[in-house]
Amino acid sequence: MPAEWEPHRATWISWPHHEPDWPGKLGPIPWVYAEIARVLADHEPVEILCHTEAVLADARASLDSHGVAAARVRLHVVPTDRVWLRDSAPIGVHDAAGDVVLLSWAFNGWAKYDNWRLDAQIARPIAALSGRRVEEPRRDDTGERIVLEGGGLDVNGQGLMLVTEEWLLSDTQVRNPGLTRENYEEIFRKWLGVRHTLWLGDGCVGDDTHGHVDDIARFVSADTIVLAVEEDPRDENHVRSIDNLRRLEVAAARPDVGPLRIVTIPFPRRLTMDGERLPASYANFYIANGVVLVPTFNDLNDRIALEALARVMPAHQVVGIHSVDLVWGLGTLHCLTQQEPQPRGGAQPARPKE
Repeated sequence: MPAEWEPHRATWISWPHHEPDWPGKLGPIPWVYAEIARVLADHEPVEILCHTEAVLADARASLDSHGVAAARVRLHVVPTDRVWLRDSAPIGVHDAAGDVVLLSWAFNGWAKYDNWRLDAQIARPIAALSGRRVEEPRRDDTGERIVLEGGGLDVNGQGLMLVTEEWLLSDTQVRNPGLTRENYEEIFRKWLGVRHTLWLGDGCVGDDTHGHVDDIARFVSADTIVLAVEEDPRDENHVRSIDNLRRLEVAAARPDVGPLRIVTIPFPRRLTMDGERLPASYANFYIANGVVLVPTFNDLNDRIALEALARVMPAHQVVGIHSVDLVWGLGTLHCLTQQEPQPRGGAQPARPKE
């Protein structure tokens, strides 16, 4: 699996249409999506799944209103339950020849929600539209498809992966009953080319996926990890993030893993809506070709996070996207995007279908 900063053929998103994802706030969300598409389209093609023809028409109107480069965006009618393509869409990897293969993992609504069956089928339409080959990872013991979500993992493209124990090893929202730490590490070796899995503890407070790593820790280069750390001991994220910092410090000192540089960024202020703690985090940024989109929250720490990310990714533009409304859906920029890598070496790029 290539690192996120390696070249993309395109970014895939799904246009918002499911009002219960943003109860009482769906209205402004398409405008946030249009702004995301506008920034991305200046750097790489954007492929947009639309639940119906009516959703497609609404998407086109919003994109036109925002002045999005039409030649860089394609809209496709593909039915979906929800919009979180980081978890439901296939993950692009490189085969031995350097071509891109889409890994279609099983998806079950984070072992929590009941509206996931359309999302579980979108790998095939994406493969057909992109001209990519699809493979379905399966368990060696039962032959069942493996449930895995892209937001739960992050790689450096050179054999290191970040995941959390809360996501895969706890007794809550169990994705693959019976699989152990060792089983997962073998799956990561076999399907994603991972030589070392770095296990963090818990994800952030308010994360309904129960421990996705993309809200707390991300690779930004082969040897640099950005970690969200809460300094206030009164906040629930404090103990979690300090534990994750200590784990990374131990891993970084291992000769078979490090040296690794750990750069800390803050969390934004505690963000709640209707009494519910939301998973607001600057770590949910998305790296595209030459640009990094970072969620911002009308908070004093916005500038600190943006400046920190600009320092560790100097070759990229760093663009803040207002996400106070967006995070009411319990996810932000990384959660709603999925990159399609470019082929490597002499492999020829696919010819996407119109």
